[in-house]
Amino acid sequence: MRKWLARLAALGVALLVAGQGTTTALAQEPTAGKKIVRVGATQSMDSMNPFLAVRLVSTSIHRWMYGFLTVPDSKTLQPSADLAESWEASEDGRTWTFKIREAKWSDGKPITAEDAAWTFNKIMTDEAAKTANGPAVENFESVTANGQELTIKLKSPQASMLENPVPIMPKHVWESVTDMANHDAEVYPTVSSGPYFATEHKKDQYVKLQANPNYWRGKAKVDELQVIFYDNPQAAIAALQKGEIDLIGRLDPPEFKAIQNDPNIEAWNTDGRRASYLQINHGATTTDDKPVGDGHPALKDVKVRQALHYAIDKQKLVDEVWDGLAKPADGSIVPPMYKDFFWEATGDTKVTYDPARANQILDDAGYKKGSDGVRTMPDGDRKLEFRFSIHTDTPLEDKLAEYLTGFFKEIGITLTTKKLESSKFTEETGYTGLFDIAISGWSVNPDPEEVLATHLCSRRPTKDGEGGGTESFYCDETFEKLYKEQLQELDRPKRAEIIKQMQERLYTDAPVIAIYYTNDLEGYRKDRITSITPIPEDKGLLYGGSGYWPFYTVDVKAPGASGGSGDGGSNTGVIAGIVGAVVVIGVGAFLLSRRRKSVADERE
Repeated sequence: MRKWLARLAALGVALLVAGQGTTTALAQEPTAGKKIVRVGATQSMDSMNPFLAVRLVSTSIHRWMYGFLTVPDSKTLQPSADLAESWEASEDGRTWTFKIREAKWSDGKPITAEDAAWTFNKIMTDEAAKTANGPAVENFESVTANGQELTIKLKSPQASMLENPVPIMPKHVWESVTDMANHDAEVYPTVSSGPYFATEHKKDQYVKLQANPNYWRGKAKVDELQVIFYDNPQAAIAALQKGEIDLIGRLDPPEFKAIQNDPNIEAWNTDGRRASYLQINHGATTTDDKPVGDGHPALKDVKVRQALHYAIDKQKLVDEVWDGLAKPADGSIVPPMYKDFFWEATGDTKVTYDPARANQILDDAGYKKGSDGVRTMPDGDRKLEFRFSIHTDTPLEDKLAEYLTGFFKEIGITLTTKKLESSKFTEETGYTGLFDIAISGWSVNPDPEEVLATHLCSRRPTKDGEGGGTESFYCDETFEKLYKEQLQELDRPKRAEIIKQMQERLYTDAPVIAIYYTNDLEGYRKDRITSITPIPEDKGLLYGGSGYWPFYTVDVKAPGASGGSGDGGSNTGVIAGIVGAVVVIGVGAFLLSRRRKSVADERE
């Protein structure tokens, strides 16, 4: 399944990072009178081509540029109309009919169902076009168009049908592309259907977007967005404090603390959509059930995994690793901001910090402590010495490793830290199984189907080492059965209950151990931005949200107004912030950056 993922993970892409520490202004001074919002990002775009782009910053920008069949409602996060203004499903749930609204592309040409049909069929038939969103069409049997009516026939019912993540592209622009794998889409202005269209992109430095006057909801309040790329959070924070950018998101506690007391900055701290967890190598296998990797055999024992869980003081991790800017995970991998699908353990099911109980579990299971205090396997052949895989240059993960080492020492288990570059991390924890325990996590979308699917049998690597995007090498009959049930349950409350059962199964069997849900940490200039609506609107997310709503509603002081850099968005002195030499990043690491936090946030 999804062989393209494994091929991408095997590729290494050398990115020449320009700048060598210099300061670069954006292309030119803006036209007088423009309202401009400048957004800082600590990750640059991998591609302007939405069929290929997989980095989080790229998918965010493309959400601002292109329409989808549906979008998350700004209040409830449930599917609401976008390019599809209405839809209906057949009784068997296998045929969906969408009515595409009468609207225009940014170049004035009409949007039709044929645009959507072409987009989906392109992904279904072109291997390169599958790069960003191939899984989204795996269950599609056929897609046809008739005027403004789009018909999608499925191989089996799919409850998440209204959460499809594929941006609809203009057929009249893209049908001439013959080599999708090498098409960079650097043609400006882009033809878009969302709130903005791109007018300029300078690799590793910035993207400029202009408000789309043909957007079906009406033109955005600002004239232009500039997304400015920085090579590290500290440079971006400095730019925010100087007024060189107006907003930045996805911060870690040290950066967030740096802006908390700045009178000109609104420090935005709310529930996030990310779950962080430990991935346990409980016996990695391929799709044909052959063992792979070198995981410690003790981790195959669910009692050992449960003992590890009881040994972790999650509140201490929240307080001292995340400075209180997270919540302990007393459930599984869907964060509490998604109230419909969130599950939390209670009663006897709930695992609390209890090292005495953890020790007792291991004692009862025959893992005895030696004279050095370290436990051995019941047969005495091997000590319980585990590796903990983390990313290089991630201080928070270093700190996490220190605490876990101490926690596990209390129960007679030795933990040693293993630092890996992102591409190597992806390979070892997702394909080759060369790990014991690894930091992991996912930025969950309003519909959690994809994050749950990463724990399916079919997502394990094939016997040839090609992978389908596993998060745990998990393959469990009960979990598989529940997954199929929820996929076919079109009644949302009933489906939510099945999804909670799936999370409970992950919680008790412990192929992953959720440790905390990190807050969404962002900041913006109060002296520049006059209004911005989060998603969801009740204290939701800004840059880190699952949709375009904050950047469609954002407004700034009129050009020339007093306060901050009230020059209407002058680019003078804006730092491109790209420092360094040649950085080699595997495309598999690009996929990783959508899911697991290494340098930024998820997908999503």
